[in-house]
Amino acid sequence: MPTTTINGHEIHVDDEGFMTEYDEWTEDLGKVLASQIGIDMTDEHWQVIRFLREDFREQGETATVRRVQTAGGVPPKRLFQLFPQKPAKKMSYVAGLPKPHGCV
Repeated sequence: MPTTTINGHEIHVDDEGFMTEYDEWTEDLGKVLASQIGIDMTDEHWQVIRFLREDFREQGETATVRRVQTAGGVPPKRLFQLFPQKPAKKMSYVAGLPKPHGCV
């Protein structure tokens, strides 16, 4: 499994750069990952990221935009504003989770 160094920490990633080890993620690392894709994290961003991580721990897979809407209460339009263009990929990347199933 490939590894990369981000913010001085070696982390395990897949071929697309998504983290593969849940416990290697920290909020500081999340800030760095967000900045790499041009996102300045706000409290609203963190609410989504924390929901994704908690949901992943409970469900065992990364939530889709639809699940974030229904279980997390964040409308898709808002997710597209917070994480422009490809919110599912960007949210999971920042949260240190695998890309959601069905996400291209």
